[in-house]
Amino acid sequence: MTWQFWLVLVLCVMAVAAFGLTVYGFKRWADAMKILSRQLDACRTDQKAIARYHLCELDGLPSPVQRYFRAVLKDGQPLIAAVMIDLAGTFNMSPTGEQWKPFTSTQRVVTNRPGFLWDAKVAIFPGMPLHVVDRYICGVGQLRAALLGLFTMADVRGGGEIARGEFMRWFAEAVWYPTVLLPSQGVRWEAVDDTSAKASIIDGPFTLTLLFSFNDAGLIVSVRAAARGAGVGKDMIMLPWECTLSNYQTQHGMLLPMAGEAAWLWPDGRRAYFRGTVTALGLEFWP
Repeated sequence: MTWQFWLVLVLCVMAVAAFGLTVYGFKRWADAMKILSRQLDACRTDQKAIARYHLCELDGLPSPVQRYFRAVLKDGQPLIAAVMIDLAGTFNMSPTGEQWKPFTSTQRVVTNRPGFLWDAKVAIFPGMPLHVVDRYICGVGQLRAALLGLFTMADVRGGGEIARGEFMRWFAEAVWYPTVLLPSQGVRWEAVDDTSAKASIIDGPFTLTLLFSFNDAGLIVSVRAAARGAGVGKDMIMLPWECTLSNYQTQHGMLLPMAGEAAWLWPDGRRAYFRGTVTALGLEFWP
């Protein structure tokens, strides 16, 4: 037997082993996501008071907020109970540079009690995906990344600023389930000017206030937090954080954004790290 034969044999064995690890990792990751999904549903609570939006809810709200609800909702709109969002886009793997990698994801959101489960796959190496889970379930947050779903690259979880940051994501993404932004759902609005307003919400020990900005059509174009915990190596630092929304389209009778970007606002400038487009959107309404 020649050395070429042995080389081919070794390469074949390595390919089979890599394929086996990929399949095994995918199954283990999928099983873990099923457990988290059940936990998310177990924390759901009953709908508050009303099940439909009525124009009378707009009385007393800041003018840009009234314009927003008039633009995106119709009187009698059923309130949203849960959402399934499929996304595709790019994710910047470098905290300081530009290392964008493609991703696909599925996200399940529940509106009461607030919670979400984001299951993503990032193509960082050919044939070796990075599985990422981002979640806020029962007041606990987590961000975990694992190569092939097996080899953990990062894992932060718990309460405090970790959970607050994940709850903040849920609130900023409410543009995809806008009925949760209504006063009847516990959100308090405070006027700022003709194109922006502050919104506050409470879940357990956490109280959030975010700044929502609106365009001339009354649509939300950005959501900003004064400070959110950003992971830099093994440290967490507090930085301003912003989501921008665009490409509004009619979905299930509502105007919802089909594209978004998230960025950290560093002292030396804005650094985007997420750009995504909605590829599928399913909504569940309260009866």
